Amino acid sequence: MLSLWVTPLAWVLLGVFLILQGGIFYSIIVHFSTFTDLSVDDGPLGAYFGQNSVFLLMTLLLMCPALSMRLLAEERRSGTIEALMTAPVAPAGVVLGKYAAALVTYVVIWVPTLLYVVILRKTGSVDWSVIGASYLGLLLVGAQYLAIGALASALSKSQFVALLITVLIQFGLFVLGIGEYIFDPGLLHDVCSYISLAGHMEDFSKGIIDTRRLLYDVTLAGFCLFLAVRVVESWRRA
Repeated sequence: MLSLWVTPLAWVLLGVFLILQGGIFYSIIVHFSTFTDLSVDDGPLGAYFGQNSVFLLMTLLLMCPALSMRLLAEERRSGTIEALMTAPVAPAGVVLGKYAAALVTYVVIWVPTLLYVVILRKTGSVDWSVIGASYLGLLLVGAQYLAIGALASALSKSQFVALLITVLIQFGLFVLGIGEYIFDPGLLHDVCSYISLAGHMEDFSKGIIDTRRLLYDVTLAGFCLFLAVRVVESWRRA
């Protein structure tokens, strides 16, 4: 956590993120200001968290690689990995500690957006269960993307290469998820629908918590962290 916040990285991400999200939220409010009768699903919060918010989806695809690219790659580039490997800390502890720091930072970056809910609450009713489900969806997406980033960072000594690997994997999953709207109902359609980032956020933005999506997010994150631990263990044997 300290290494993230004492460098400009987290602060730059936080500033750029809040500027972008503020602009997105403002444009949504302006759009919905002409409507007088809206349901929770069709209101500004549903539009902000749902699949129609393309900029929100793009933010997720770019913010997580930037947060995770230096987790392990920086240790190898700077030469501090030798001291870390000789410390009385298991490889799993190294990976999970760095991953937890990135995940907490990700959560902290999203915390100021709760002000959007406060603003809307002063002008109308807010369904807190839907808000909670929406933020849960964001947390799960961030958890799996940061785990992918941790694995990519373990595979490379270059932060930039780790960033590119993470972006490519995430974009590949994003494109595969689009198959939900292309393929006919069947096994392939179902697989794509579980992977779909747009479908994922659309469900959670309506307060729908699908256990199949939960299982997918947790499984993918756990698998990537397992591989990252194996990579770090190989450094100790080398």
